[in-house]
Amino acid sequence: MRDTYDVVIIGGAVIGSAVAYFLTENPGFDGSVLIIERDPTFAQASTSLSSSSIRNQFSNPINVQIGQFGTQFIREFASVMAVDGEDPDLNFHEGGYLFLASSDEQVQVLRENHEVQKTLGANVVLWEPDQIKAAFPHLRVDDLQLASYGQSGEGWFSNTGLMNGFRKKARAQGADYLMDEVTKIHRKGDRVTGVALKSGQMISCGTIVNASGSRAAETAAMAGLEIPVEPRKRSLFVFDCAHSPEGSASVNGGHLPLMIDPSGSFCRPEGKYFLAGTVPEDDPAVDWDDFEVRHEEFERLWMDLSERSEAFEAIKLVNFWAGHYAFNTLDHNVVVGPHHDVRNFIFANGFSGHGLQQSPAVGRGVAEWITWGQYRSLDLSPIGYDRIMRNEPFLEKAVI
Repeated sequence: MRDTYDVVIIGGAVIGSAVAYFLTENPGFDGSVLIIERDPTFAQASTSLSSSSIRNQFSNPINVQIGQFGTQFIREFASVMAVDGEDPDLNFHEGGYLFLASSDEQVQVLRENHEVQKTLGANVVLWEPDQIKAAFPHLRVDDLQLASYGQSGEGWFSNTGLMNGFRKKARAQGADYLMDEVTKIHRKGDRVTGVALKSGQMISCGTIVNASGSRAAETAAMAGLEIPVEPRKRSLFVFDCAHSPEGSASVNGGHLPLMIDPSGSFCRPEGKYFLAGTVPEDDPAVDWDDFEVRHEEFERLWMDLSERSEAFEAIKLVNFWAGHYAFNTLDHNVVVGPHHDVRNFIFANGFSGHGLQQSPAVGRGVAEWITWGQYRSLDLSPIGYDRIMRNEPFLEKAVI
């Protein structure tokens, strides 16, 4: 292992590995790349514990476009990421998202979001209650006013498949991976100059990328910088139905979408089971090592879903786990790009639950900025660090 690299990426899960892939794939970049990861198992990485979904239904044009590129990239992933004749299939289920609205406020949000999405070419439709019932007969629609349904471009896929595909391809293209822990970041004035590792090794570098998930603030603090990101716990539950509604839809070959109830609870098919979660009533920051499931959320989740469909009245819990959102407390949106003063310290943080689906576009954007000092594919500057410095939220209404 060498002691000097052009780029050091702190965090080797899906974000760090996406940056490494796009850097080493970029013909304009001829530098060296090192990814440093503290957990070789990735067992507690947000990537590994994610619900592994992607959507285009956002309210802000940038987030819609980030989602659209992610969809395109996932569709082409097997061929693009092939290494030594192995094509990593992500098993992409293009089941769509179904947002349900029961209040006037929710309806207004869906309609406003829809205008943005359609302008950008997203394949999304708005349905009245009778159309919802016709498409998904198992749903109770008496309280509903409107739904937004993604007919294509949205769904779920293999989370570890995406991460491991990026990692393997980045390595094949020359990136180095090191299982170690950064304990200090060296800085000289307005530039970071290298890192010290738990093993005792010192590595000099020209650029540092903070891709350390829910530990982003800890990493930034080593360089004397700040970012408003903290770990927030999300519990996920897998359940079996006595009478599963999967296969009953009149659209998409009978397959059900990822449904977001007006209550905030959601569920989607997961093989012969269903994966579900809900919005915590109390949502404090948690310890980085706190992965205890909040079992009380399952009862509230079951109540919400059983009111929405008779099919969800008789269910049995078969699995559960908790993961962390790298939660941006300012505006629940990613922070990407350079610090306003320390320009060679690059953020790719605060995804607030969207990191997996946004990793292709953010990885590409960070690589472009490092290579050329500007974004060439999609301008990500509105979600840069400057808004953190100004304390000006980047608003996104379609947050789950």
